[in-house]
Amino acid sequence: MIELRPFDTIGAANHGWLDAHHHFSFADYHDPARTNWGRLRVWNDDTIAPRSGFPPHPHRDMEIVTYVRTGAITHQDSLGNKGRTGAGDVQVMSAGSGIVHSEFNLEDEDTTVFQIWILPDERGGDPDWGARPFPKDDRAGRFVTLASGKAGDEDALPIRADARVLGATVKAGDSVTYATAAGRHAYLVPATGRIRVGDVEANARDGVAVTGIDTITVTALEDAELVLVDAA
Repeated sequence: MIELRPFDTIGAANHGWLDAHHHFSFADYHDPARTNWGRLRVWNDDTIAPRSGFPPHPHRDMEIVTYVRTGAITHQDSLGNKGRTGAGDVQVMSAGSGIVHSEFNLEDEDTTVFQIWILPDERGGDPDWGARPFPKDDRAGRFVTLASGKAGDEDALPIRADARVLGATVKAGDSVTYATAAGRHAYLVPATGRIRVGDVEANARDGVAVTGIDTITVTALEDAELVLVDAA
């Protein structure tokens, strides 16, 4: 099954400083048909205005991956961690038994992010945070694992879930493939560009939900930047 979820059909809430779009039920947006995709619970497409952001707030029992599309996000948490994550880079927070954090756009331009929440394999555990640059040249024409709870993905940021978060850039006319398994849940969003998966065409920021197949082939109809989650 390959299901297109156009950007203009997903949830939305504009708070002025935050223009948020929700691929799955979140906050005041609830769609019983879109509460999760396997262990993938949240995919928010956020635009954060300059010099604004999320003040300190708590999380627990969630793996939270932030993919920065443009601008930068500055993180600070109750463990003493602090860091700035720029465009094309990724940060991961394992909320575990509980953590308080803030996320601010301290830049003079909008920051755009995909914020992805994945249900952990087990509840509790010590909270943790980490970030890493992933130069786009490294993922040109292929999927690169950015965050993972799978064995063999030691070069990726660790998460505590049976899932991977991957990125790729693809030139118009080229294709990339990803091997998964028929019983898993893949969710693909082009950050930029227009793509085709099977017979389904998707524009930038559309969602493509995939299950029941073991190989995903993505063809770029325009130069595209891709983010993919493969979850149990």
